Amino acid sequence: MICTNFHVKSGADSVMMQAMKENAHILVIDDHRDIRDLVGRYLRRQGFRTTEAKDAAQARVKLNAGAFDLVILDIMMPGEDGLSLCRFLRESKGPPVILLSAMAEDTDRIVGLEIGADDYLAKPFNPRELLARTRAVLRRSQDGHVRLEQDETREKWHFDRWVLCATERALLDENGVKTPLSSGEFKLLRILLNRPNQVLSRDQLLDLTQGRAAKAFDRAIDNQISRLRQKIERDPTHPTLIQTMWGDGYMLCTQVKADTQARTVS
Repeated sequence: MICTNFHVKSGADSVMMQAMKENAHILVIDDHRDIRDLVGRYLRRQGFRTTEAKDAAQARVKLNAGAFDLVILDIMMPGEDGLSLCRFLRESKGPPVILLSAMAEDTDRIVGLEIGADDYLAKPFNPRELLARTRAVLRRSQDGHVRLEQDETREKWHFDRWVLCATERALLDENGVKTPLSSGEFKLLRILLNRPNQVLSRDQLLDLTQGRAAKAFDRAIDNQISRLRQKIERDPTHPTLIQTMWGDGYMLCTQVKADTQARTVS
């Protein structure tokens, strides 16, 4: 189920690795010992530190015991599956995740991305592609930390009859009643609120929310937009807040007021 050309190595790889986060620590989770050993060994040869786990239960123990920069996670495992563990990692603000699966259907990939995976790779795969995706996710993760730090002062967004609270990750109506949001919905809404009255393409929304831009997963954004409309629009069948800009993408059409929290400097 996996290409075994794990011995290919080039000077370009070494140069690129120097630009990566030094000694990034990767957790490889797969119930097939041969696969996780080969992936772990290959990534170590590229300069990464790796730890392996055979299932979700063992992975949770290792996640509690140490800090990881990235998780490479197989979907089909006995007991708790990879999608469940991925959802837990997103809800607990864990490290980025690359999903591995023998299921290559677009719907399977979309489900993985919607629950918070940063990338998806179908088996069998070329190890050099896994390496490229690993480096890309780590770069985006570092860039994302910078963007989040720059946005830390924003605490609340007021729009239409709603208030989005960043600290509570809650959406409140004018009566203070909470409307639950998934992690993906919260992230997408925050992106839109930071760019009101600005057309954002699907690729831009994918890049900002998932850390990647891939047309194959356009429907992931469409599905999240649809669910978000069900929650914030007065009439989801005739949306006025999140409007479709045919051929271009989506736009949040409303005035937004952002509250900021004071920073203290010691």
